[in-house]
Amino acid sequence: MSTETNRRDLIKAAGVAAAGWTIIKPESVRGYPANERAKIGLLGTGRRGSRVTGYMAKNPDAEVAALADIYDDQLELAKESIPAKEAQIYKSAEAILDADIDGIYIATPPYLHPEHFEKAVASGKHIMMEKPAAVDPAGIRRVLAAGKKVKPGQMVMVDFQQRFGKDYKEAFARVKRGEIGEIGMIRTAWIGTDLPRRSGHPASEEKIRNWLFYWENSGDIIVEQSCHNIDVARWFSGVHPVAASGYGHRTFRTDIGNIVDTFAVNYKLPDGRVYTHSGNQINPRASYRDVGEYFMGKLGTITTSRQGYTLYLEGQKPLVKETKYDITQDAAAHFVKAIRGEVPAENGIVESAESTLTAIMGRIAYQKGREVTWDEVFNM
Repeated sequence: MSTETNRRDLIKAAGVAAAGWTIIKPESVRGYPANERAKIGLLGTGRRGSRVTGYMAKNPDAEVAALADIYDDQLELAKESIPAKEAQIYKSAEAILDADIDGIYIATPPYLHPEHFEKAVASGKHIMMEKPAAVDPAGIRRVLAAGKKVKPGQMVMVDFQQRFGKDYKEAFARVKRGEIGEIGMIRTAWIGTDLPRRSGHPASEEKIRNWLFYWENSGDIIVEQSCHNIDVARWFSGVHPVAASGYGHRTFRTDIGNIVDTFAVNYKLPDGRVYTHSGNQINPRASYRDVGEYFMGKLGTITTSRQGYTLYLEGQKPLVKETKYDITQDAAAHFVKAIRGEVPAENGIVESAESTLTAIMGRIAYQKGREVTWDEVFNM
């Protein structure tokens, strides 16, 4: 299995140029002075948006200057929890993108990502968007089309934070150097717990307040949550699957929404090798978890997770590297550095779209109860 990025099929189908690297000068795409703090705006002030923006607020080189949401209660909570008491408040994507900010962090429900990404690209501001890139194939095509319009020096990153974690990058380098040999099989998993529910809102707001539980808005748990593992498999293998089959079920979660709470998907890689992913949200909190990736090669195996990695080689004691912090901090710091011109600006939308479409392909496979192909799903 090649570890070189194989993006040609998706790029050709979407008409998107391969994303290159552009070195930003001390002034960013918007003429940002390198000796001032980066002004960050948050679009979507829910739990995840506030947490990640909180990391940016602690960065001495950044300032949370603007918040936008349609709900006043979420805006008030965000102002306190980030903290961002001096931030300007807006009630729409258009308004915050017209504000005096350098970068926008898009943390709205996933079904809105294509629309908000298009508008952010057009604004010329640097972009960090929550995963997934979209919830359906039409959304994927839409973000890819918008990605063609990214300006030179305009940063575009999706919060697949494993790609920015120091120990994940070290594990990837080991695989790239061939320490485990040619990869023969990949297994990934997100075996976790149920999701928190919001309550006390009008019925008319249910599918927005609790968007996680409706696959039309979240993509289902394989797209909204397991896309992290799937992205790591895409990154380490260098290829996307060509087909998927699987099953999903609502085992215990019968009180809300329409997403599954347990599933398993088999992916077929271009050369016929197997990649399996399983996930659930049925375990009690503070109970058993299995969230990570397993790469099995001819010479050894490496396992990765947000807690670190372990390298297994024949005749040697396993090499254990522990990660003792939230790697989301690395992604947040990278975004601030890109705005300030301290690291190259990159357009990561093609890689992120491929990982998201892989997850969407898995969901469609278990929804339809049959094997589906990459080309079939992309063109739905």
